[in-house]
Amino acid sequence: MTYNLLKGKRSIIFGALNDKSIAWKVAEAVHREGAIFTLSNTPVACRMGDLSDNTISQSPTYTTAGSGVKGVDGLIDFSERMSPLGNADADDCAEYCVVMFSDFTKKVTMQNLYHDGGFSSMGMSLQAMMQYNKSLESDDFQDI
Repeated sequence: MTYNLLKGKRSIIFGALNDKSIAWKVAEAVHREGAIFTLSNTPVACRMGDLSDNTISQSPTYTTAGSGVKGVDGLIDFSERMSPLGNADADDCAEYCVVMFSDFTKKVTMQNLYHDGGFSSMGMSLQAMMQYNKSLESDDFQDI
């Protein structure tokens, strides 16, 4: 479902390596919402001085980079179990970026915003801590 939240907006999106990157998903989402954008890379955007002052701390996500991290499956499973709202995937993050690009958040500045299903605000439950400690004792951990 689209809302034309970004109709008439222009932006630069950098880091869209392939369809597994969050930046690619953001480009797809802003396009659906009516924005005109240019795909670029970080050095070009830095020279233009047109970088956002907000940052987003995203859940562990299967991206090109993330999928190369040994043990990422366990990290994503852990995040899914510990996050009250579930682990946010790359498509969820792209939709969140659309909202952040919209006029609804034009006065939100200099913030690190969490998009992680509540994971960062959760403590470690006793059950999760026991499971974590058990995994440290296993022989499988030595391979990581």
